[in-house]
Amino acid sequence: MKKSPSIFGGACIIASVCVGAGMLGLPTSGAGAWTIWSTLIICLTMVVMTLSGWLLLEAYKHFDLRASFNTVTKSLLGNTVNVINNLSVYFVGGILLYAYTTASGGILSELMGNFMVLDSRIWSIIFVLFFSFFVWHSTRIVDRVSVILIIFMALSFIFSVFGLTANIDIGTLFDTQAVDADYAMYAMGLLPVALTSFGYHHSVATMRAYYGEERKAKLAILGGTMIALSLYLLWVWSIFGNLPRNQFAPVIASDGNLDVLLQALGNVIESSTVKQAINAFSIAAILSSFIGVGLGVFDFLADLFKFDDSKLGRTKSWAVTFLPPLILSVLFPLGFLKAIGYAGAVATIWACAIPALLAGKSRTLAKGKSGFIVGGGSVTILLVIIFGIVTALFHFLAMFNMLPTFKG
Repeated sequence: MKKSPSIFGGACIIASVCVGAGMLGLPTSGAGAWTIWSTLIICLTMVVMTLSGWLLLEAYKHFDLRASFNTVTKSLLGNTVNVINNLSVYFVGGILLYAYTTASGGILSELMGNFMVLDSRIWSIIFVLFFSFFVWHSTRIVDRVSVILIIFMALSFIFSVFGLTANIDIGTLFDTQAVDADYAMYAMGLLPVALTSFGYHHSVATMRAYYGEERKAKLAILGGTMIALSLYLLWVWSIFGNLPRNQFAPVIASDGNLDVLLQALGNVIESSTVKQAINAFSIAAILSSFIGVGLGVFDFLADLFKFDDSKLGRTKSWAVTFLPPLILSVLFPLGFLKAIGYAGAVATIWACAIPALLAGKSRTLAKGKSGFIVGGGSVTILLVIIFGIVTALFHFLAMFNMLPTFKG
């Protein structure tokens, strides 16, 4: 009898998909809102994004286990909506892979500078070619690697956080010496990055296929978002308790580039061990997200282009998943936070609007009234849609300088 995959393994895949973007984007994008407002926004986003993933899972119950976003959306909402959804899924998956590829080059270049001096773009190419192999191989190996990475991240995270929390200054954490004490007005700008931080939805079909049913996949999704939430809050509080709010200026000016954030943290931390732990944690967070997001996009494109599961079919899926973001990263490196912000705005289509519409449509079908159903009725669907509209609106207002912007 075939052994059923563990809930913890699936939760680790979901958590690893989430964690890279959030860990590295939230402290900088939340600097204006600071501790209390950032905490509220991150918790609210986790609840809504868990519900929207469940709504997507509810709609999938009508379909074969191999079906992905493309098949389900086309069948339930029609071809036009499906084309928009496909473009938004690929855009977000692609821009996240692009952001991780660019960031990995910068961090590896910094880390390996004493041993081997190579251009950051060369490190990006090495990173992608080596680690995308796991996705090409199989979901099972991604599960195993994700568990190892989560454990490694947990250990480096504990060393980082232990070093940081030991030096947390309550006055710094709650910004008691603030000259500019308007936090709430900056919270709006945090929403797109917070949404991206819980953007695992292209992996929902992978989870359902992996477990062969909705209820275990539901628990894996909840477990994954809860792991991500716990890590985010610990990390944000640790950084906000060490790096004063007014010292985020150079990081914000660089569009949230990670090497600048790590350098700013290094300037306020005495211990070289803690600095190394933070660097190790950062690269593990990027790597786990790169593999997790890569797997979701890989499965999505395999379904879209009808590539089979043979070695040749998987190689085609690998090429369309990883090569375009790598080429763009080498040609046009962009600020990490800027890329994550764009991903958040577009992600509202497939992380909020489409799951809500699919679940609504699913419930009008005879089979939709039985099996896995998300609680809360129409209120849940409406909440998810409103959250998505508000998040996208705030991103575009920020783009045109119509939102208050914290400069540090």
